[in-house]
Amino acid sequence: MAVEDDIQFERDGHVARIWLNRPHKRNCITVPMLHRLDEIITEIEADPELRVAVVRGRGNTFSSGFDLDSLQAEFIGSSTAMDVAVVSAKVCDRLYNMSTPSVAVLEGYVTAGGFEVMISCDFAIADETAQIGDFHIRRALFGGAGPIYRLPRILGIRKTKELMLTGKLLSGKEADDFDLVNASAPAEKLDATVEEFISHLTDKSPFQMKLTKMAVDRGLDADIASLMVLEHLAVGVTLNSDDAAEGVAAFLEKREPKWTGR
Repeated sequence: MAVEDDIQFERDGHVARIWLNRPHKRNCITVPMLHRLDEIITEIEADPELRVAVVRGRGNTFSSGFDLDSLQAEFIGSSTAMDVAVVSAKVCDRLYNMSTPSVAVLEGYVTAGGFEVMISCDFAIADETAQIGDFHIRRALFGGAGPIYRLPRILGIRKTKELMLTGKLLSGKEADDFDLVNASAPAEKLDATVEEFISHLTDKSPFQMKLTKMAVDRGLDADIASLMVLEHLAVGVTLNSDDAAEGVAAFLEKREPKWTGR
C-alpha cells in the first residue's frame, strides 16, 4: 500500500481532512507516514481557502502509536535509533506550529505516538469511550515527540507525571474531566459535535485566526514585557488589515462579514 493510502488528505470546503488509514493495525504510524504528513502540512499552509485541519483515524480508532514491528526491525539497538525521534518531533512540531488551527478527533486507541499527534493539535474532541494516554512507559519506551514539553503546558506538571509515569489510559469522558481534551461526546453524537466545533473556527477571519494563534503559541515561552510588545504589534497589524475593516463595517451595518483573509 502506498503511503498516500496510509495517510489521506481531502479538501472539504474550508476544512482540510487528514485521515490515518491503517485500521488493520490500529492506524499505527511509520516514518513514511510522518514524511507524508509533513508534505500535507505544507499543502495546507499554501492553500488560503483552508481554515481548519481535522486529523482523524479510519476504522473508529485514532492511532495506537508508532508501528512496533518497524521500530524493532529498524531502530531498536541501531545507530539510527535517534532518527525516529528526530523525524517524529519535527513533524509534530510543524503540526503544532501550523498557522491553520488543527482539531484531533479521538476514537478507539489514542496512545504513544498517536497521543503525541493528538497533543500537537490545537484542539481535541473525543468519543466518550476512547482510550487515551501516553502509554510509552508500559513498554519501557520514551516518547520523543512532545510529551515532556507539550503535555505540561496542557495539564500542568502533576497531571503530566500521572499520565506519563503510570501509563494509565483515560476514557474520552475522563480525558474531558482531566482537561486533556476540549469536549467529549457519545459515539452517535461525535460527528455532529466535531462539525459544530469546527464551524466556530471556519466562520472567523482567517487573517485574525492565524495572527491570534501565533500570538498565543508564542506567549507560552515569552516574558510579559515581550508579550506586551507582541500585542502592540498585533493590534497595529490588525487595524491595518482588510478583515478588521470588514468586521467593524459589518457590525455597524448589521450584516454578516465577508472575509478575504487579508
